Amino acid sequence: MIRPINRDQTWLQRVAKPATPKDTAVITDLQDTLRAHQDHCVGMAANMIGSDRRIIIAQLGPMAIPMINPQIIEKHDPYLTTEGCLSLSGQRQTKRYRSITLQYLDARFQPQQQTFNDYFAQIVQHECDHCDGILI
Repeated sequence: MIRPINRDQTWLQRVAKPATPKDTAVITDLQDTLRAHQDHCVGMAANMIGSDRRIIIAQLGPMAIPMINPQIIEKHDPYLTTEGCLSLSGQRQTKRYRSITLQYLDARFQPQQQTFNDYFAQIVQHECDHCDGILI
């Protein structure tokens, strides 16, 4: 189901709770909502659609990849960039890393660990920040 975008900064600054298999509907809602905004959005976190669970989704070319309970375990090569967010107006400068290693559960709740680089790493960092209650 396509959900409205949450713009309540107090809500968005809350740290998300770990997701469980009971939260699979949130994954579907994130997929549907990202698809509805695909012309101007490349990633979302569950708190952006009103769920306080630690779930993100990131667009990698034609694939939207859900990641459950993501944790960045390594960061390399910091840089400054400017980002926007569907939940906030305007753009802001933020620090990102060109390469990150992420531990997460996939949509079947199977453990994964991957290294992401460049733009996809930036998307994942932005969405992980949402899970930690950090706004750009």
